[in-house]
Amino acid sequence: MSLLHAGIDTANIALWHGHANIQTTQIYFHADLELKRRTLERVPAVDERPPVRYRASDALIAFL
Repeated sequence: MSLLHAGIDTANIALWHGHANIQTTQIYFHADLELKRRTLERVPAVDERPPVRYRASDALIAFL
C-alpha cells in the first residue's frame, strides 16, 4: 500500500515483486480510507460534469 500511496503504478509493483501477472498482486492491495478519500476527491461530482452525448460518425451511420 505504501507504493500505491506514493503513486507507483500497480504494473510496476507487480514486476518489482516478481509477479508474472498483475492479478496476483491484486490480492495484496487493500484500499484504506485515505486512498479512497483521495480517489473520490479526483472524481468530479455528477452535477459538475458536462452532459456527454455520443454522436456516431457518418461512416458508422452509413455502415449501419
